Amino acid sequence: MDSTSVLIVTDIQNDFLPGGALAVADGNAIIPLVNDLARRFKNVVITQDWHPAHHISFASSHPGKAPFDVIDLRYGPQVLWPDHCIQGSFGAALADGIDIPHAQMIIRKGYHAHTDSYSSFFEADRKTPTGLTGYLFERGIEKVYAVGLATDFCVSWTAQDARAHGFETVVIEDACRAIDTNDSLAAAIAAMDATGVRRIASSAL
Repeated sequence: MDSTSVLIVTDIQNDFLPGGALAVADGNAIIPLVNDLARRFKNVVITQDWHPAHHISFASSHPGKAPFDVIDLRYGPQVLWPDHCIQGSFGAALADGIDIPHAQMIIRKGYHAHTDSYSSFFEADRKTPTGLTGYLFERGIEKVYAVGLATDFCVSWTAQDARAHGFETVVIEDACRAIDTNDSLAAAIAAMDATGVRRIASSAL
């Protein structure tokens, strides 16, 4: 890919792989494809979920609540998750199989205790930026490709925000996997389609 394109590799971390605290079914299967795709890009950004213990998005932080319950927080509905991707833990580490030595940046998100963050661009309050937008603008990036975990949360929110910032945006679907809780995958696909995010197979690159 040319210098105006970037691949965003989203949250391929141990806790999201089979056996992890918030495992995405078949999540490990995308790693070889993601590595192959990354070798085709001059520009790669990697993201990591990076929560403090007792994060507001954890079900354990809300007595009487269970994982995958939904509550209302000051910034809107919040799915409650098992404790995952706690800062410095094995679960928060990038998967061992990830081999992208030329990645130029790692964006860590969700590190504020009282706000979740799915998107690589904004936290869940939709106001607090991660700084990625400015980085991409200053690098002259025009086109964003997104892969990783999970399609219906961090990948989808990242893609929608990229599109909102004016980037041409493409999700490479076979290099993603979904959690799909409460029909979240169908909702994410509808939202991406509505905002003009393209969805392709890797074979179409």
